Amino acid sequence: MWSVLWAAVRSKAPYVTFPVAFVVGLVGSQLEWFLRGDPPPTVQEEKSISEQREDRKLQEIMGEDVTKVVSLKDKLEFAPRAVLNRNRPEKS
Repeated sequence: MWSVLWAAVRSKAPYVTFPVAFVVGLVGSQLEWFLRGDPPPTVQEEKSISEQREDRKLQEIMGEDVTKVVSLKDKLEFAPRAVLNRNRPEKS
């Protein structure tokens, strides 16, 4: 008799477990809402990190003259470092 009972419980477990889990989740959600109170008013969407970075870069270059750049010939950091610096021209 016990084996028949356990087989029935095992086969009907999903039909019993889902409503119980749903009720427990609903009660827990309502209890949390009651304890925390009303949510704070939502602030307008904040800018993402990349948007904040772009705005900061724009503010930094706003007063600069972007047409004056260093020549690539004068820029030693542009060339990759060769082994033992043999191929790197020396700056006079």
